[in-house]
Amino acid sequence: MNNQKIIEWVLKIAVAGEFIGHGVFAVQGKKDWISWFAQFGVADPGIAKQLLLIIGIMDIALAILILVKPIRIALLWMVFWGFWTALLRPIVGMPVWDFVERWANWGAPLALLLLVGWPKSPKEWLK
Repeated sequence: MNNQKIIEWVLKIAVAGEFIGHGVFAVQGKKDWISWFAQFGVADPGIAKQLLLIIGIMDIALAILILVKPIRIALLWMVFWGFWTALLRPIVGMPVWDFVERWANWGAPLALLLLVGWPKSPKEWLK
């Protein structure tokens, strides 16, 4: 196995681990995360918990997909989602360092996307 394949697998495992971990917390309805929804107009904890369940299932599904085949559009979503969830920390009142600490949440999927190759056409986003 060449170095590029080894690096690809390391990144796939890192990205999958991050999204599985967050996905499981979301499926479990992590209390802190439920309270964050109120800052965006979702005051009902039951609705927030349902939204977290959907988000968690999606995170876990994407993690499994990336292990099987790192599809570019899924990786792009993971870059944006990882960035947003990291940025969310200072928005809800946590220190900016909670954002900085989570740069790998979007950096690892971005590195994997660049490794598999930035698409040259819209159709390549689906490969």
